[in-house]
Amino acid sequence: MQELRDPALGSVRVFLKPDDNKPRKLKYNLGHRRILTFGGAYSNHIRALAAAGRERGIETIGVIRGEEHLPLNPSLAFAAGCGMRLDYLDRASYRRKHTPEVLERLRERWGEAAVLPEGGSNAAAVRGCAELPGEIAEDYDVICCPVGTGGTLAGLSAGLAPGRRALGVAVLRGAGFLAGEVARLQREAYGRVWDNWDLDLAHHFGGYARTTPELDAFAARYGLERVYVAKMLYGVLDRARRGGFPQGARVVAVVTGWS
Repeated sequence: MQELRDPALGSVRVFLKPDDNKPRKLKYNLGHRRILTFGGAYSNHIRALAAAGRERGIETIGVIRGEEHLPLNPSLAFAAGCGMRLDYLDRASYRRKHTPEVLERLRERWGEAAVLPEGGSNAAAVRGCAELPGEIAEDYDVICCPVGTGGTLAGLSAGLAPGRRALGVAVLRGAGFLAGEVARLQREAYGRVWDNWDLDLAHHFGGYARTTPELDAFAARYGLERVYVAKMLYGVLDRARRGGFPQGARVVAVVTGWS
């Protein structure tokens, strides 16, 4: 891990832990002949499943939010190049993507398939993400991650040793519902909910994929991906400066992508 140097941190030490959470989420979800999942036109989850499908010989179907636009953007072109078949749902239908009506329509079109939710967050994904804390050999007190669907935070919390905590920084505006999602995912994966995690709702910078000049400058300074990672790290540093961590705390920030 790399330590982040910033005089404003005081005695709090922040360490950057590079880790791609998409393979972790997929690790226990790949035991199927055909997998259908959902995502936006630039979804990293769509890319990751397409690549895994090519590697494992699994048929993959990506249901994309919105209308088809040709030529395909680089993300969807990569997915199609991996053999993923692409489908599209208008935004109204996409909001109802997990209803029986929409799923039945997709089943009629594509046949039987294992369905992964948007972002890949389900009980199996939680178990994959839970393996990360135990892989960190260095001592630490808090582990932090960006939160879009709740799966990574649910897993990190479940995998922590006693006395450690997890902090998730929501990248969505009005994301209070994510607390319920994290609890639901833990319950589905393990039959219980941990009380060792917190959710930061104050650093979304206007909502999903929204940004500000301040966030852009911060992301450029550290070379961070903007949609998730820059918001998370900004939230961690802001909390440290405000005394939100105990004096001398060692904080691990999980970096799931660079610029």
